[in-house]
Amino acid sequence: MNKRILYHIAFWMGYVLFKSYLNFESGSIDANGKSDIELLLFALRIQLVFVTIKIPLVYALFYVTDRYLSKQWPILKTISTAVILFALAIVCYIFMNRFIVYGLILHQKADLWTSSNLLSSIGYYFFILSFVSGIAIALKLIRLNIKQKIASQELLKKKLEMELQFLKAQTNPHFLFNTLNNIYALARKNSDKTADVVMKLSSMLRYMLYETSNGPIEIENEIKIINDYIELEKLRYSNRLEVIFSHTVDNNKEKLAPLIMLPFVENAFKHGAGESRFNSYIHINLELNNKQLFFEIRNSKEDVNDENIVENIGLSNIQRQLELIYPTHRLSIENGNIEFIVKLTINLNDGRI
Repeated sequence: MNKRILYHIAFWMGYVLFKSYLNFESGSIDANGKSDIELLLFALRIQLVFVTIKIPLVYALFYVTDRYLSKQWPILKTISTAVILFALAIVCYIFMNRFIVYGLILHQKADLWTSSNLLSSIGYYFFILSFVSGIAIALKLIRLNIKQKIASQELLKKKLEMELQFLKAQTNPHFLFNTLNNIYALARKNSDKTADVVMKLSSMLRYMLYETSNGPIEIENEIKIINDYIELEKLRYSNRLEVIFSHTVDNNKEKLAPLIMLPFVENAFKHGAGESRFNSYIHINLELNNKQLFFEIRNSKEDVNDENIVENIGLSNIQRQLELIYPTHRLSIENGNIEFIVKLTINLNDGRI
């Protein structure tokens, strides 16, 4: 059975039992030598009679509330319809009380037709009906509010996921573009290294296309892809580039978002070694201890302050990915005159992956 239906049944059962117990405890039913069980059953039968009025009223008010909240009905129509519904319910309540409760269940004569009794009865019945209707509508509004919040969170989550997928889709072509430029440079020189570069590129693309598409990866795989990329790039630079990649990891199977550090390595080669006319260096340090990741990369650069180093597509892309996946991360980028430094700290416990 639908959970929503079960919740409604549970509400009405709880309400009937609660009202029956209140009537029993208040002593509003004449004992006439009846036992407590008999009195409780009398109270229960009375509430079952009255609930046949309350249930239609509540669900009719639900309909009115829905029309108002969806802006299909103006406030005047909403109020007037609610007044009519309450009036009909009170009339039904009076007749049910006189002919069924007093006549058939209690076997008593009810004097409800004098003006004073009638007015007090109408006021009392209005209070009873307003009480149960107010509780039911309040619960409905709370449920709708929770439902809307969940829907908003789901919409935001889907939006962020779509943005993240778009950023990832940009990352791979950006990497491919840079590497194809390297291959083109080697091919023009008829270098024997061209075939090796193509093979390494093929291996890396296979990894990017198939292994990183299923969510987080183990850090040992991220280290491997960085090493492969370094080896691929070093084929171009011979001895004029010093590359040191040190890593200390306490758990090689620790999971993290794929390709989260590679763009910084790409940037070091492109704007550091790639634009340097002299001997240059790239020093990379990766540490992982108790799910706390620290990544630092330093590369030499010419004595110019090139703002494009910070503003290129790859870095802005990965910065946005970090914001989406690791909102508590710390990233600092120092663009000095002769050295470019990136420091990244991530608490892997805070990842949205």
